[in-house]
Amino acid sequence: MEPSNRYRFKTISEYHKLAGLPQPGHPLVSIVNMEEVNMPFDGRSKTIIFDFYSIALKRVPDAKIKYGQQMSDFDDGVLFFMSPGQVFTVEIDQHKTHRPTGWMILFHSDLLWQTHLAKAIKDYEFFSYSLFEALHVSETEEAVLNSIAQLIRNETNNNIDHFTQNVVIAQIELLLNYAQRFYGRQFITRKAINHQLLDRLEHVVSDYFEQDDLGNRGLPTVTYIAERLNVSPGYLSGLLKTLIGQNTQQYLHQKLIDLAKEKLSTTNLSVSEIAYALGFEHLQSFTKLFKSKTNLTPSAFRQSFN
Repeated sequence: MEPSNRYRFKTISEYHKLAGLPQPGHPLVSIVNMEEVNMPFDGRSKTIIFDFYSIALKRVPDAKIKYGQQMSDFDDGVLFFMSPGQVFTVEIDQHKTHRPTGWMILFHSDLLWQTHLAKAIKDYEFFSYSLFEALHVSETEEAVLNSIAQLIRNETNNNIDHFTQNVVIAQIELLLNYAQRFYGRQFITRKAINHQLLDRLEHVVSDYFEQDDLGNRGLPTVTYIAERLNVSPGYLSGLLKTLIGQNTQQYLHQKLIDLAKEKLSTTNLSVSEIAYALGFEHLQSFTKLFKSKTNLTPSAFRQSFN
């Protein structure tokens, strides 16, 4: 085991043992009642790494949870997702009594072996969201999630048979699909925050393009844009897909095409010169992208102005 303020759990059974929980009924999946967790605490913050997936619906009054460089309160119920190997840190006020509530679903990637979800789980981008981008659920939504968690608990507490894996995976996938729906609702309902983010996005992209150095710098990456906005790449793309129907890459490409149209219609630069100025190494790549967005080649678009 790593130093006392840093814990890395390779198996679900290791976590159960240190948290003072009975051994899980299934070695690859477990439902943890947060009220029963009794992790040792020596007054320092705890850094925790799971080598398996976790989905948690938690309330942890008077505690701060750090993921990356962000700190979050967990006074209200929020749902968050973590992939194997991700790091989070818990800082607790020793002078207060802490009674966390909620649950965690822990499942190892081996559970998904040779199933549809083994590949499909990569499509759920919220596993790469930062903690402060967690899902804030309503009471109705929480009730739905609780019912699915209870079904998984019932299944893993019963005798394991050759149906267990398929039943549990079906319930996990159902929960993930509900979470995807609830995130879509959150993107829409948190209008003030999201529109501020869109305004900042416009400024970041405009400032980048206005430096007129795409030939050397290239098109900004999704990671670059997300870092400037202090959000994760997956969250930014999910938000944009909900609000404007484009992911971040598509949004950047559209901005690039708008700039290309401007240069084609207002300058005497050749198409090759414009392609290079916009950061393309090959004219063919520029032509292909331009035609996919406009149904015209750059040359045909320019001719339409003559």
